Amino acid sequence: MNTDYRVVTALADVREYIGDHNLVAFDYETAPDLDYRDEDRAALDPAKSHICTMSLSVEPGTGIMIPVRHLVGENMPEADFFSLLKDFLTAPSITKIAHNLSFEAMFSYGLGIVVQSPVYDTIAASQMTLKSPMEFRNLSDSGLKTLALNLCHEPLPTFTDVTGGRHFDEMDPADPETIRYSCADSDFALRLYYRFNEWFDRYL
Repeated sequence: MNTDYRVVTALADVREYIGDHNLVAFDYETAPDLDYRDEDRAALDPAKSHICTMSLSVEPGTGIMIPVRHLVGENMPEADFFSLLKDFLTAPSITKIAHNLSFEAMFSYGLGIVVQSPVYDTIAASQMTLKSPMEFRNLSDSGLKTLALNLCHEPLPTFTDVTGGRHFDEMDPADPETIRYSCADSDFALRLYYRFNEWFDRYL
């Protein structure tokens, strides 16, 4: 997979990457708060966890990873991140694309930010497309890694492959595999946006 993924911690560099693009895919990586480190699946609960990383993609094959609350390495200052997040998620000129947008919306709301339209959820789009001449995709067919392999012919590593059982905020944000894992989620959400819209344009 030929990609241009990198880590960014300066607000100005993020704004430069977004530029005047009006289609931006995004993704969060989350980690449990201190009191819930040993609780299974706590990272999926915004009452028990926090955003530690955000990734963005504005063009297929590209992406930036923004570490916010990693325990090692350099992070973007939280005040800068909140400013960026609020501006991005409420911008009426940007279509915010995510795979399973409800997850990102839930964590954003936990910070007091309501994601504003226009938005596009590729997991919802997936279930509106056919996987065979007579059968629609269902939720189990619509995982990002399943779709990346089946539609983009790109195998992506699993969370466990990359973290080895650690929480994501324990990962070094300068590690190429950490960057690749984070950025790929946004990159492939953007690729799927184009893939599904091509399908809709052709068949609907």
